[in-house]
Amino acid sequence: MTLPEDQIDAIIGRVRSRLGQTDPPASTPSPASNRTEVERLPAMLADTIAGDGRVVIRNVRAFVSGSVMERASLVIDGMRIASVSRHGAEGAAGATVIDGRGRFLMPGIVDAHAHLSMMEHTKRFPHQPKGAEPLREGIRGHLVGATLRRAVRMGVTTIRDVGAYGDTVLDVRQAMRYGAFIGPRLLSCGRIVSPTAPGGRFFPGMYREADGPDDIRRAVREQVRAGADFLKIMSTGARSVELENPHPSQCTPAEMDAFIDEAHRLGYRAAAHCEGLGGTELAVMAGADTIEHGFYLNQRPDLLDRMAANGAVLVPTLSFLHDVAEDGHWTPELVEQGEYNLDQANRTIEAAKRAGVRLALGFDSPESDLAANELLRMVEHGVSTADALEAATHGGAIALGIDSEVGTLEAGKRADVVLVDGDPIGSPSHLTAPSRVHLVMRNGLPVAGAMLEASV
Repeated sequence: MTLPEDQIDAIIGRVRSRLGQTDPPASTPSPASNRTEVERLPAMLADTIAGDGRVVIRNVRAFVSGSVMERASLVIDGMRIASVSRHGAEGAAGATVIDGRGRFLMPGIVDAHAHLSMMEHTKRFPHQPKGAEPLREGIRGHLVGATLRRAVRMGVTTIRDVGAYGDTVLDVRQAMRYGAFIGPRLLSCGRIVSPTAPGGRFFPGMYREADGPDDIRRAVREQVRAGADFLKIMSTGARSVELENPHPSQCTPAEMDAFIDEAHRLGYRAAAHCEGLGGTELAVMAGADTIEHGFYLNQRPDLLDRMAANGAVLVPTLSFLHDVAEDGHWTPELVEQGEYNLDQANRTIEAAKRAGVRLALGFDSPESDLAANELLRMVEHGVSTADALEAATHGGAIALGIDSEVGTLEAGKRADVVLVDGDPIGSPSHLTAPSRVHLVMRNGLPVAGAMLEASV
């Protein structure tokens, strides 16, 4: 005999009442960005480099709290920032003093949306002549490592990889942990969780296809087991796949709820690939922490308002939208869709600003060393340069859930800092010129920049 649902609910309610329990929340809240939880993330455990001693960077224009502090000094003690102020730091006893000579000091750039291993269509991937030796299996990891070295040289100190082929990114991260080379802090989602869809054919080894709430939960647990720092779901199809229609949701409401709940229950943040409004609505309503792309959100101001209220971050990935619409190498159907998407993204940026939704910079590319180009795109689409810099630093740190550690020039934070020769607020293109990236420090350790190259 099967009981009616209302009787089952009543029985469960009576049992909970006797046990002193209340009904569970509809959605487990996002994990808080506290230092104890953050330091347990695999990316933070692998982040082993650290400065030693006391360093003062004086006479700089410091980007603090979204504005510029003139004639500032930053004190670094070991791997962390001790203070940032206008007075009193220049004479710090026993410190190494760097005279910034009026240069611009900012937090390290955070690229919140990268695909480091997807490099087949870049100039940096080996395009072999006929008869050449076949590429060996491990070469992709070496190419990713080269990208990461270039990225930190350009002031990118943290990268969130939102989908990779196989375990390449996890392998490279472990190589950095054990000193093979120095690059940005690297967060990974492992495999992207996706309901069975055409994209699985286009990106072999990138998806963990799962169907039904129980399989979705298992897929989430598998990524945590593999060493993921956050979880990502394909709530819609991709604009780069001709067989996928991005407008209907690829998952059911029950699948989306299971994904968000399981990620949050385990203490991890949840990212959602969102293009069409059906999947975007599911992700926002279920409590996704970051909405990736989300270019139709201007059509649903209520969803933007909910994102703002929940603290969800929008990662608009404008550069790749331009690529699909303007590159000329995509199918005619994708180009036509891309032109429409670009217009919608522009409208969404304006609507998100009005709603108070926080933005993060995401270059959406395997070439994260060029991430500052996304900042230029954000400015092109109406974001002020100061707000774009905020999105590229603090906004990214919030999106990744590591803002207790990085993203601002603030006492107690890790000393990820970039000294720029010029004024990125007046001329943001300065961030794309290697000669102007004067010094890059990771965890208080000088790791790259024109200043170090000149000394050599």
